[in-house]
Amino acid sequence: MAMKQLIVVVKPFRAEAVLRVIEEAGVDACVIREAKGWGRQKNYLERYVGSEYNLAFLPKVEISLWVADDLADDLAERILRVARTGRIGDGKVFVLNCSLPDPIEF
Repeated sequence: MAMKQLIVVVKPFRAEAVLRVIEEAGVDACVIREAKGWGRQKNYLERYVGSEYNLAFLPKVEISLWVADDLADDLAERILRVARTGRIGDGKVFVLNCSLPDPIEF
């Protein structure tokens, strides 16, 4: 079976909406990780009690899932619609071709 892996990196407050879209699409399982990263916004300085500190990495949520090849593009578009806020740092959706071997149950 032809499969694709979707790796979705979003702001933490958009993760719930993305997970609802994934569930509505009939995906049975996914992997969710807390992540930190930066893109075009790079890093920035914050001032707290008179001293500056660097917030080099911003919090993100990474969601990995595997879907049938014919569902991947539609699901990626639906995820983009709910994840996008219109501001820098919204995140990314990576769509990768993959061939999965038969899973080994344990």
